[in-house]
Amino acid sequence: MSTDKVVITQAVNQQIQYILKELNFTQLAVLVDENTLVNCYPLIKASLPNHCLIQIKSGEEFKTIETCNHIWGRLTAEAFDRKSLLLNLGGGVIGDMGGFAARTFKRGIKFINIPTTLLAQVDASIGGKLGVDFKGLKNHIGLFSDPDQVIVDPVFLQSLPPAELASGFAEVIKHHLIADANGWEMLKKQSLPDLNWLETIRHSVAIKSRVVASDPQEAGYRKTLNFGHTLGHAVESFKMINDDSVLHGEAVALGMIAESYVSYKKGLLSSEELKSIENYIDSIFTRVNIMPEEIDEIFNLVIQDKKNKNNRVMAVLLEGIGSAKWDIKLTPSEIKSSLRYYSN
Repeated sequence: MSTDKVVITQAVNQQIQYILKELNFTQLAVLVDENTLVNCYPLIKASLPNHCLIQIKSGEEFKTIETCNHIWGRLTAEAFDRKSLLLNLGGGVIGDMGGFAARTFKRGIKFINIPTTLLAQVDASIGGKLGVDFKGLKNHIGLFSDPDQVIVDPVFLQSLPPAELASGFAEVIKHHLIADANGWEMLKKQSLPDLNWLETIRHSVAIKSRVVASDPQEAGYRKTLNFGHTLGHAVESFKMINDDSVLHGEAVALGMIAESYVSYKKGLLSSEELKSIENYIDSIFTRVNIMPEEIDEIFNLVIQDKKNKNNRVMAVLLEGIGSAKWDIKLTPSEIKSSLRYYSN
């Protein structure tokens, strides 16, 4: 994704007005959930021309084809044509699903993302991965397609609960661990209240944009962005299926510790580096509770991961802090032992 499609600003309304003038569209719809309707929509409403407001329910459990049916239905009822524009105002669920709905409506209409969570600002809105969950499997149905524009403003973070802010910060940690060893040394000395969010977001967006631009279709190097996600997604799906949900960033934090442990066991990461990673992540996140009898069930979800090949689990491991290797085969024993290590 080219960096000129991502604007990081502290003047979101001016950017909206400028970008809407530049885009040639016939009708505008704004997609919100009950949270962004109250906390975020009022901040930009005055900058928008006449538009259709589409509201959906928040939460990963509503990231489904059924919700897309609702979006497509509203666009159809309002007689939107192929020159229309959808503005997604929300977190990763709205960005992923709204983009998917836009790119499949009448074979594709334009869409803009205005991410309102830290997770979406530093990760989900960058890279063009669109889709929905399917039968409890995350992002099982989808496609690659970049937004026509992304507008990022830290002002929206002021409405986030502390747990949601920390959830997004997991991706900031990930970006340092896979691509910025020097930055990690500075980051691990800071707590969340210490951070300059504008600079933190800009740094993470730059890393992700650089990785995505070098490998848009995830053929190789881009896979490093999945660090922490192979095991983290499985735990996230397991909790969702069992009505005991965890936030995405909490699951990724778990995955980063577990996959760092496998990296250590394979001789790719030193014990000092593993402890540094664990200590910092534990200073931000409470550990997810995994019972011993749940590990086999979580393993069965790991083998459903989209990145697997020929029923072999392929993960990203750290080759020292600041560097990552992709397509590393994990054995069932390694997966289960890493989950036991984390839970112990």
